[in-house]
Amino acid sequence: MPKVGRFRPTDQKWAGMITGVPCPSAVNPTGSTKDCEHIVSTDNPSTSDTGHEARLTAAGITLPAAMAPAGLYVSAVLVDDMLHIGGHGPISDAGLVTGKVGSDLDIDEAFTAARLTGLQLLAAARDRLGTLDRVVRVVKIFGMVNCAPGFNQTPAVINGCSQLMLDVFGDAGIHTRSAVGMAELPFDIAVEIEGIFQVTPD
Repeated sequence: MPKVGRFRPTDQKWAGMITGVPCPSAVNPTGSTKDCEHIVSTDNPSTSDTGHEARLTAAGITLPAAMAPAGLYVSAVLVDDMLHIGGHGPISDAGLVTGKVGSDLDIDEAFTAARLTGLQLLAAARDRLGTLDRVVRVVKIFGMVNCAPGFNQTPAVINGCSQLMLDVFGDAGIHTRSAVGMAELPFDIAVEIEGIFQVTPD
């Protein structure tokens, strides 16, 4: 059974999704391996009697309405059993979360922005599929962070989205990932994230 832990931004300043191996000291300056033992990946995630929608409800997570595209594209495209979800941004009750991480926002605030963005991805998935119970597994997350000059702790930011995927999908939420820094993002949003989900086909 894969071991799935909880990410905290203060624990994951250097490491992103580490697949069960100790962090080399070059990656984690503390030399500690404790914070890196969060995930043991598997190509065959175990199934659960608890559906994703039921897990979402049990966790008290409410998805927002699916965000309308901001240009000439659609939010999600289903090709065979792969759902490709385009870039989404963080929306709070106050509106778009904007600003550069490392100057306007600290890591904790950016972590929350990434989680909010993950909620938008899930809303887009449910809008296209009808239910999140059709998700077989999360395959990949591609995270972009609006960085102030010199900020390079992007994995700690995108962990906010990764943790949400684990919270909602359990073992099926274990995914591969990129977390990159950008000089600018559309509308000055703090984070933009894309996703690829394997699903049961139409």
